[in-house]
Amino acid sequence: MYRYDEFDHAFVRDRVARFRDQVQRRIDGRLSEEEFRPLRLQNGLYLQLHAYMLRIAIPYGTMSSRQMRQLALIADKWDKGYGHFTTRQNIQFNWPVLKDTPEILDALADVEMHAIQTSGNCIRNVTADHFAGAAADEIEDPRPIAEVIRHWSTGHPEFSFLPRKFKIAITGAEHDRAAIKAHDIGLRLKRDAHGRVGVEVVVGGGLGRSPFVGVVLRDFVPKEELLAYLEAILRVYNLYGRRDNKYKARIKILVHEEGIEEIRKRVEAEFAAMEGPSLTPDPDELERIERYFAPPSFEELPNLSPELDEAKAADAALKAWVETNTHAHKAPGYAIVTVTLKKPGEAPGDATSDQMRALADLAETYGAGELRVSHEQNIVIPHVKKGDLAKLHAALVAHELATPNLGLASDIIACPGLDYCGLATARSIPVAQDIANRFKDHDAARAIGELKIKISGCINACGHHHLGHIGILGLEKAGKENYQITLGGDATENAALGQRIGPGLDYEDVGPAVERIVEAYLAHRASPDESFVDAVRRLGVEPFKTAVYEEKDRDAA
Repeated sequence: MYRYDEFDHAFVRDRVARFRDQVQRRIDGRLSEEEFRPLRLQNGLYLQLHAYMLRIAIPYGTMSSRQMRQLALIADKWDKGYGHFTTRQNIQFNWPVLKDTPEILDALADVEMHAIQTSGNCIRNVTADHFAGAAADEIEDPRPIAEVIRHWSTGHPEFSFLPRKFKIAITGAEHDRAAIKAHDIGLRLKRDAHGRVGVEVVVGGGLGRSPFVGVVLRDFVPKEELLAYLEAILRVYNLYGRRDNKYKARIKILVHEEGIEEIRKRVEAEFAAMEGPSLTPDPDELERIERYFAPPSFEELPNLSPELDEAKAADAALKAWVETNTHAHKAPGYAIVTVTLKKPGEAPGDATSDQMRALADLAETYGAGELRVSHEQNIVIPHVKKGDLAKLHAALVAHELATPNLGLASDIIACPGLDYCGLATARSIPVAQDIANRFKDHDAARAIGELKIKISGCINACGHHHLGHIGILGLEKAGKENYQITLGGDATENAALGQRIGPGLDYEDVGPAVERIVEAYLAHRASPDESFVDAVRRLGVEPFKTAVYEEKDRDAA
């Protein structure tokens, strides 16, 4: 994985030193909160309902065992013994004390981590397919490109004060695991007719109060021209994006109002007219970056593992976990393991410091010391020998990290909601916990099949509810929590926004409503092979709406 060069080290340490002085001036009153606010946000520090929150960048979701251990140390020394992994592949600490934040940033710098550009109207943390470099279906590892983009965008003088925050995601596979169409810019590696690898560029996606699915701006950009093309897009957005209304300032609104053809014309004109220093990455620098993403030395192994088959036959829990939480690896005899941070009854995405240390140790023992954070708030160990899966599973069981629910109904995405966030209008975590407990039976959940439930505690959609097969949006209505339900959302290459089924529901009605929706699906699906989202596409929302509201009315009567 990527290693800092001398510039990176100096840049991050300088930012920490500057912020240390800014914090001291805030504490002794030389800076007001209004003056301090933009300075703390530039360093990932938010002021939430009960305390400060520090958001730490994990570029493209990749980190080492050493870095995970440092996060555990931070959780114990300066927080409350846990951290929250987010849909931006970052981690948030919810309880730091202001005076301690420079010490936390210094501790991060010790392991080549930081909190730069995790807030503000700039290019945020670049996210990627969490299976990158391991997936059997990818064209090429997209993370070197993501790192080049990080280099280019960090502290970019022209794009540090954009009309609004800006998010980029990249995938190297046709099957989209990075939700690229829900980003300001989404990138997908592909081959042209001559076999050259380039990038399809999608623009104008985003969620929030005005959700849009991104559209293709250009079908193919050669890799060596990508930075220049991205610069052209950002220049157009910076020039024409609205600044009079923050709710209409994202590039998705510009694309919607001007139309994709007009945006394409402006971007192509800007791209063609570019002068000055070349934005083609230096070949030596690119080689240095790519070298850090070289895969580990895989052993030559048979793809089948009789040892694993025997262990699964003797252990039903292991069998369930392997079938649910592992994916095909590009190297024979290896598997990609996803550790879900979604044990029913727990807060989605949370990990204790002990669990972080355990994951660091297990990644070192069984996975070449590498971990990933997924945008679905889970942790991935990308390179595990199939023959080691039984031992890994046993260790995960000991740390309550072996829940076999990846992609099932209890593997719920949820933002922190009203328990933490000052912007939230309703709770998310208790809703997720209630629903997860209703679907914690593994056999029943497997019979339902893949079901992506996503919950947001406000219109900002940090829980990606628009993209949920079942989406839940918590709002405030007449002083009470009120929850809207949408169906049919999709975060993959077939991206779609969910359709609202009817009036909002009270807090206590949400769990029963989800159960009724699932019961309606099981009753109406064409066959056990028809997925929930496919059934919604075929049937529309009416059968599910009827199940929710008519049954609710009967219960009330």
